[in-house]
Amino acid sequence: MKHATLHQLQVFQVVARHRSFTRAAEELFLTQPTVSMQIKQLTRAVGMPLFEQIGKRLFLTDAGRELLATCEEIFTRLAQFEMTVSDMQGLKKGQLRLAVVTTAKYFAPRLLGPFCQRYPEIDISLEVANRGRVLERLAENLDDFYIVGQVPEDLNVEMHPFLDDKLVVIAPYRHPLALQRNIPVSRLVQEPFLMREPGSGTRMVVQQFFEERRVTPRVKMELGSSEAIKQAVIGGLGIAVLSHHALASEGALHHLAILNAEGFPIRRHWHVVYPAGKRLSVVARTFLQYLIEEGREVAERTSIEMTSLLERPA
Repeated sequence: MKHATLHQLQVFQVVARHRSFTRAAEELFLTQPTVSMQIKQLTRAVGMPLFEQIGKRLFLTDAGRELLATCEEIFTRLAQFEMTVSDMQGLKKGQLRLAVVTTAKYFAPRLLGPFCQRYPEIDISLEVANRGRVLERLAENLDDFYIVGQVPEDLNVEMHPFLDDKLVVIAPYRHPLALQRNIPVSRLVQEPFLMREPGSGTRMVVQQFFEERRVTPRVKMELGSSEAIKQAVIGGLGIAVLSHHALASEGALHHLAILNAEGFPIRRHWHVVYPAGKRLSVVARTFLQYLIEEGREVAERTSIEMTSLLERPA
């Protein structure tokens, strides 16, 4: 092992996590042959196979599992060392890793813009994924912070609400219900509904809303993103419930109407969460303070159009 390098161990760790040379190459911005070469060199240094391929699937060998555990210890200790040095120096530079659910992609970049301008030496990695994948990353402690609407109840986490959210009912702009006020829920569920996929935080809130009122919407279609739902609503396939942040993209409001329905908007919060007991780096603590103290103002300043639209008479 004396000829193994930290770079080879980093490559190995990513390959082991993805169980894929291709996906590891994409994450590391390397070519697949480069990744393969690094693993071959590391395998020679270890003296035993680290992976075995069965069909198209890649598995860790016993030696590979032991090396992965060792890598995690090494990189955890190195990260702790970097935190200690940063604390001693009081510097605001380094790396910040964020994972956010898909709907948060509509406001997360706006939050990051002023922060990056203030701290140009901080490199930020932003992972956008569905709720299930974000929670997997949270359980594996792969990032500094995670932004979710619904806080997971089965994971021990620290959580901080930092931004208000409103779930609204949207329909095509010329929908017959668009000019009505106080639309009863019983009338609403007669329309075909477009829903996010099972496991989505938005869907969980919407289902709870209808269950509490003992009604069942007619789910016509399930779609895996807010963008797909918006386009389906514009296309006349049904109505839907989405975060008002998801309506901020250019041109969407010219084709959509927000219905004035009983019980809506549903108000909730966006939360930043991280594993309980996690030691935050100087960079992470700086970002958390910024998010709590200034994040709300930054995000809401860019949502004035949506707020006025939500409050205008139907």
